[in-house]
Amino acid sequence: MIDPEIIERLAADQASLRAGVGLAKPAKWSALGSGADVALIWGECAGSGARPYRVTADLRDMGNKCTCPSRKFPCKHVIGLLCLKAEDRAPFPPADVPDWVSDWLSRRRPKATPPVRTGPAPDMQAARATQEPEAADPKAEARRIATAAKREAETTQGVRDALDVLDQWIGDQLRLGLATFMGDLMARCRQVAARLVDGKAVALARRVDEMPARILALPAGERMRAAVIELGRLVQITCAFRAAPDQPEIRRLVCTAETRESVLAHPDTVRLHTEWEVLAEQQQAQRDRLVAHVVWLLNLGTDGPRFALLLDFSHGATRRGAQFRPGERFRGTVAFYPARIPLRGILLGREPMPDAARAEWPPCGQPPLEVINQTLLAEPWRLEVPLMLPEGRLMRDGARQHWWRAADGTLALPVISDVKGAWCGTDLTLAVAIWSDHRLELLAAQSAWGRLGHG
Repeated sequence: MIDPEIIERLAADQASLRAGVGLAKPAKWSALGSGADVALIWGECAGSGARPYRVTADLRDMGNKCTCPSRKFPCKHVIGLLCLKAEDRAPFPPADVPDWVSDWLSRRRPKATPPVRTGPAPDMQAARATQEPEAADPKAEARRIATAAKREAETTQGVRDALDVLDQWIGDQLRLGLATFMGDLMARCRQVAARLVDGKAVALARRVDEMPARILALPAGERMRAAVIELGRLVQITCAFRAAPDQPEIRRLVCTAETRESVLAHPDTVRLHTEWEVLAEQQQAQRDRLVAHVVWLLNLGTDGPRFALLLDFSHGATRRGAQFRPGERFRGTVAFYPARIPLRGILLGREPMPDAARAEWPPCGQPPLEVINQTLLAEPWRLEVPLMLPEGRLMRDGARQHWWRAADGTLALPVISDVKGAWCGTDLTLAVAIWSDHRLELLAAQSAWGRLGHG
């Protein structure tokens, strides 16, 4: 039996505990087993997808692992497994340890109690002098590489299966009619997003899950067209992954973003040290109380990518304050994630600059429509395209829709209608905006009144 103190510690998260107790039903579990010393237990729990979640726990130090995408630790499936064991609701027969449990054991670091020193303190200099470097075990390294390759292949195959499900789902929506799809938009997207999560296509699942919010935020007359565009972009992503599953940019769209260490070590990572200006800092609430922190930077130099996007996440319970001030200028190095058109980056350090160090932004360069077309030709699945707009002003039509209009009258683009204050009717020397859903979201601008910030 498990020590009652373990259950008391799990009670710290009441929501997860209640969910875990609900899962402690033998009908939901299969392949239950335990190691020879009965301290290691495992099982498979039925989830929302075709594949069950694999759950294991080490009762000696309460280490645990589950293949579900939950951000809670321990998740409800681990709690359910522990409840099964604690209350003897199902047998855990001794069995050979499965490969997926052995793989977890080989990669984890169990808690260890440091030995108690009873004699005099050792001579550290002498210890360092006599210590010999531990020889690398080539067989262990080969096993580690083979295990990692096997795990990567299994993940890729799982993603391919999930993309097959997504393709079939898109075909079903078109066959049944877009009117039916729009009438049950949120439920249908959430259902297929759960299947994608089961197949380890976590990033793509989040995109599908957020698709209804993007569509419903548009005027009613534009939602059907936006739904067709969104479904088309999903098809393009699935085709790109099948063609190049190992390409970092494509894998980032489907699975998850690379770690900071892997980005910095990648040979295609672009590093740019220059002067930057903070255009805007935004906080976007997502599901599961997750908050995305978005910072847009403008390159004040003439070389390298014009914009940089810094993206970080935090939990709603630990929401952090602003890290940047709009209009702030600094010198720093940004390492860009490998991509056809580098945008997302990692800030490696910054040094503040005087506000008057550089008064002007760089010139506009390419016309906005050329930037949009080139970006979408290279990355047709891109949701946001940052733009530098030439001289122009904001205007409003009879339907109270705001437009940005070039000073020479050759171009007019619709603007998200939350324009306030000095933006309206002011001549803008230069402006920076995000092109998304066939509309502009203004971030900052230069005018005769000085710098204008939005939001």
